[in-house]
Amino acid sequence: MSGLFGRLSPARRVINGDDLPLFYNDQRCQRDTARVSVTLAELLMSMEDEQNDRSRALDDAVASNFWSSVSSYSVRSSSPFVLSFKDLTYSVKIQKKFKPFSCCGNSHFDGNDMEMNTKVLLNGISGEAREGEMMAVLGASGSGKSTLIDALANRIAKESLHGAITLNGEVLESRLHKVISAYVMQDDLLFPMLTVEETLMFSAEFRLPHSLSKKKKKARVQALIDQLGLRNAAKTVIGDEGHRGVSGGERRRVSIGIDIIHDPIILFLDEPTSGLDSTSAYMVVKVLQRIAQSGSIVIMSIHQPSYRILGLVDKLIFLSRGNTVYSGSPTHLPRFFSEFGHPIPENENKTEFALDLILELEGSPEGTKTLVEYHKQWRAKQTSSQSRRNTNVSLKDAINASISRGKLVSGAANLKSSFQTFANPFWTEMVVIGKRSILNSRRQPELFGIRLGAVLVTGIILATIFWKLDNSPRGIQERLGFFAFAMSTTFYTCAEAIPVFLQERYIFMRETAYNAYRRSSYVLAHTIISIPALIILSASFAATTFWAVGLAGGSESFLFFFLTILAAFWAGSSFVTFLSGVVSHVMIGFTVVVAILAYFLLFSGFFISRDRIPLYWIWFHYLSLVKYPYEGVLQNEFEDPTKCFVRGIQMFDNSPLGQVPAAVKISLLKSMSGVLGINVTAETCVTTGIDILKQQGITEISKWNCLWITVAWGFFFRVLFYFTLLIGSKNKRR
Repeated sequence: MSGLFGRLSPARRVINGDDLPLFYNDQRCQRDTARVSVTLAELLMSMEDEQNDRSRALDDAVASNFWSSVSSYSVRSSSPFVLSFKDLTYSVKIQKKFKPFSCCGNSHFDGNDMEMNTKVLLNGISGEAREGEMMAVLGASGSGKSTLIDALANRIAKESLHGAITLNGEVLESRLHKVISAYVMQDDLLFPMLTVEETLMFSAEFRLPHSLSKKKKKARVQALIDQLGLRNAAKTVIGDEGHRGVSGGERRRVSIGIDIIHDPIILFLDEPTSGLDSTSAYMVVKVLQRIAQSGSIVIMSIHQPSYRILGLVDKLIFLSRGNTVYSGSPTHLPRFFSEFGHPIPENENKTEFALDLILELEGSPEGTKTLVEYHKQWRAKQTSSQSRRNTNVSLKDAINASISRGKLVSGAANLKSSFQTFANPFWTEMVVIGKRSILNSRRQPELFGIRLGAVLVTGIILATIFWKLDNSPRGIQERLGFFAFAMSTTFYTCAEAIPVFLQERYIFMRETAYNAYRRSSYVLAHTIISIPALIILSASFAATTFWAVGLAGGSESFLFFFLTILAAFWAGSSFVTFLSGVVSHVMIGFTVVVAILAYFLLFSGFFISRDRIPLYWIWFHYLSLVKYPYEGVLQNEFEDPTKCFVRGIQMFDNSPLGQVPAAVKISLLKSMSGVLGINVTAETCVTTGIDILKQQGITEISKWNCLWITVAWGFFFRVLFYFTLLIGSKNKRR
């Protein structure tokens, strides 16, 4: 029995020169039955049994596991999944090029140069893909390969795509489609500072149900690492242009792994071998073959497969400008083109010959019309001469049978009763997203360090320039300038949030496209984990400037000053985060942020008081994010009615009389007292803090209300950010 377990365990075996992990059943069983394979979940059961009990119970579990794999084949053979698509048609409108001088050289100009052309990307594509098989879509650039994959993967809006896509004869609903399928994009969208094992583990925590223990998830990740041939790279970071990491082939296999962690029934891939050398490409496709043999439908687009890769594929679809020119088994290619009148030379790569011939026909006047028509006739003959293998099992029964043998782990707890949209509850998603973001930040401490350094340098510069301001009329103007610059600086230092989401945008879109987590979980998790950093930045800036500048009020005023700085950082980061969800380019984002923040400062009330702002611009004054923290700290500084800022003899400081002797000033005060009927001496208080607030037009909102409004702005922009993600990340063609 131990020998049997050795054959069931994941092992590296060299097949056709490829060192890849394979999951084998007993050799005799493989000779007697076709494509009997143990799924990842079945392997996981064996691993857990081995860890929990290494005695006789282990042998019983392994024997049960072995016979369950044989019975799973009987289930699969009687009720396989069949993904059928018929007459898929998709077209887009393209605007004609505008020719401004066409009327000068063409007497038939009728003003229709701006009309829309319709380009057909898919033209009546039909076919089917079965469980255990791997289908490849081939064609030259622009033939419609990626479009067909997107259509089958539910990445084209229903109102734009015509035709029928069914699974086991039933229309595949969008919600169910996301649960039972996965889509691997052409680009490897991964976090560069996470290791291979960490990347797959986070994917497991997203896609596997909360009811599955941490131990089982880890065991599943380890089994998947072996299946993907990533054991030697498990502890290596993914890497990017600035950090050395895994190879291109390993990176591609990690991209596949994060989407198959839940063992989906259908797997779509957009050119998984793009940019890889022949050996790496073969290894990737070999992994896909293992996935198909475990009971999945694998459909991929591929540009130009090698001879070895062609031997792994079960079905081919050749496209030319949105039309099918061949569909069927690779073994039928020679006979098809031979009967068409273009036999494939014996020693030539079949797919290369077919692609070259298609490209040659596309350049001819008639195009590939003759080949398309011949293919329709040839397929009609093939269909009539072969009995169609139809499944009579309902889709729900087939899914339940698949779950019972270990497939579709993310829904195994719930799919039998109802199809759950997400594998985990809301709070679990938030915890996992938060853990991943914190880990990424810890691996790149220089990012926060630079921002903290910028805040500290700014605070030190302000502290030294505005050192110990006095309560003279000149001191009043300097305090106003300090507050205006300090409040605007807090917003400008938040601009670093723009590249943060822009770097994660496509990772976020990939993960949410197939319900790895909720968009609301992403927004709330990133909101919560950003707060500690904002507290550190606010405390650093407040401590650096408050005492050095000599602001009034003591510890209570310092606390309010700190809270206002924190609220300004919060509102600024929320505003910039919202803009990063709207714009799609870093430089555009920085330009927009800098411009809008400049307008906020202009209308804040520092350069021109509220009473002097024209009525047609007053609305912008109330929308200014700088207005509320600026007015709050001014009230915090000047709210004491007993504190005097301008005395009698200081009235002349900001006038031409400021340079005259003090005796002359006192004489002038006596003359003014006689005229006004009020005794104005050199020490008489002329202007208090309340008077300064009135001069600045700050009389409507209390300082605490200014603080709450600033905080509310932050929440408002976070909500807008959520709706931006909800509307702008559908990731579907129109």
